[in-house]
Amino acid sequence: MPTRRLVLLALAAGLALACASAPKHAAKAPPLVAPTTFDPVTSDPPAADPAYPAALLDVAIPSGESYMNGIVYVASGAGPHPVVILLHGYPGHERNGDLAHALRRAGWDVLLFHYRGSWGSEGKFSFSNAREDVVSALEFVRTDRFAEKFRADPSHVVLVGHSMGGFLALETGADDPKASCVASIAGANMGRFGMAAADPARRADLEKALGGWNGPIRGTSGKKLVKELVANASSWDTTQTAAKLAKRPVLLVAGVRDTVTPPPTHHDPVAAAFAAAGSTQVQVVVLDADHAFSDKRIALSHAVVEWLGTECR
Repeated sequence: MPTRRLVLLALAAGLALACASAPKHAAKAPPLVAPTTFDPVTSDPPAADPAYPAALLDVAIPSGESYMNGIVYVASGAGPHPVVILLHGYPGHERNGDLAHALRRAGWDVLLFHYRGSWGSEGKFSFSNAREDVVSALEFVRTDRFAEKFRADPSHVVLVGHSMGGFLALETGADDPKASCVASIAGANMGRFGMAAADPARRADLEKALGGWNGPIRGTSGKKLVKELVANASSWDTTQTAAKLAKRPVLLVAGVRDTVTPPPTHHDPVAAAFAAAGSTQVQVVVLDADHAFSDKRIALSHAVVEWLGTECR
């Protein structure tokens, strides 16, 4: 994969140099041979489809008795396009809009939504509600109406989640055999957080951390959320998802400088569980990055886009 990236970068650099040195009037003439490939992470598509252009459309997704705010990044072309449901982490952290754009340029429709009680969505936030919200999102994108409006393939839906979203992707994907592929990026093992809260000092730290984002979330508190984690500590251990997902493509991404979901506690045991389950389709990527992959956004996007292109098409 690194070699392929270098080749793509070299081609891009060569094209840029050629364009810079060509006479100004040459830009009006069409190329003799249209480009056949491009890097969707770092380049715009070589041409737009005027009949079926890329678009950004808002949606309201029913979940429980409420509606969640969502955005659909619609890929260019007639389709039908495979679909990524992009699950962000605990409200207040990275929401990965740049990744959504890269995936759309790669030919995927992307649904990015906000769980109930977060970022203005109706209802109350809780981890249990968020799990239900992902199921609601899956039902939403698998309808004929969604397929028609967004030129989507409802039979080809992938879950990609970051942090808490990684937990939700693994848990929901394990329970839904129709989810074709699952990716967890700096995935949080919420069960391990619940186990850690058995220590009073650690519990107090978690309550403070989870209760500190009172802007993006509503209807809960740090104490309520930690109580929920403790009550579900054993059932929310994501190492248990490996047995159900062992025969499907799974991507596990970690950042070695992650202090929010440190790999030794959250990533490594899950990767080991997949190995123990005999998975031959799990791909593990470890980057020199923090929890949000702040200085490795291009590398992260390449990892996800290339995995989707090779394993999930």
